Amino acid sequence: MGTTRRARRNASAMRMVGALLALHREAAGYTQRSLGEHFVVGEQQIASIEQGRRPLKPDLAEQLDELLDTKGALSVALSRMPEVDLVPLWAEEFLDREREATVISWYESLLVPGLLQTEAYARAVFRSRVPVYDVDEIEQLVAARVGRREILHRKVPPTASFVIWEAALRDQLGGREVYLEQLRHLREYAEMPATAVQVMPLGRTSHAGLEGPFILLETPDYQRLAYSESQRGSTLIAAPDEVGILTQKYAMLRTQALNTEDTRDLLDRLLGER
Repeated sequence: MGTTRRARRNASAMRMVGALLALHREAAGYTQRSLGEHFVVGEQQIASIEQGRRPLKPDLAEQLDELLDTKGALSVALSRMPEVDLVPLWAEEFLDREREATVISWYESLLVPGLLQTEAYARAVFRSRVPVYDVDEIEQLVAARVGRREILHRKVPPTASFVIWEAALRDQLGGREVYLEQLRHLREYAEMPATAVQVMPLGRTSHAGLEGPFILLETPDYQRLAYSESQRGSTLIAAPDEVGILTQKYAMLRTQALNTEDTRDLLDRLLGER
């Protein structure tokens, strides 16, 4: 299925789920505001879901089914959406929050973090996907990823911290030239005043990030969120206790990683400049 057709299908499915939520909300006597306050997600998020502009997450769907006594209608409707479309839907909510974040903390073990990728490196990432994307899809995905870098170049950028496992910097994804360009690009970001880049070196005897990559966000209204991806999907986490655990892990990772000065020295060595 082509990208344009898939997008129309996604939008139609999201509007259907949103209309179903609005129907059950009104039948239960809730306003968008009162329902949003009940789940600490806010009136605007409920409105966005009902208008089909923001996806309904599975965990929230289950909670809404219980509160609104829908007999599982929202969860069932969500489960009927094709699995191939679910990942970009859930990722879109994260991208919305990433754009508005005032603080970004990102641990990555497999790749260079998306916000720090060059165009060529991003293209190599998407070309490695199984099953493969078609050429048009790859170029659209690359353009979207490269466009996200604008976040770090705003007049008032977010405070951003990145911890990257050294293994991700040793893998020459896309070939030698792509690898060197990516290292130079990363070295430039390591000098930016609002951006901290740290490498978790190989050979450490303890490692707080063994359960995989994750991202922490703080929004302008001080809401703290976390995001993680797996082979078959992604999750935006708002539960304070779960976000708190990941925050502790990130704090430990920063103490275990090289400091920013030693990280710059390592990048210089990898580039052969020292």
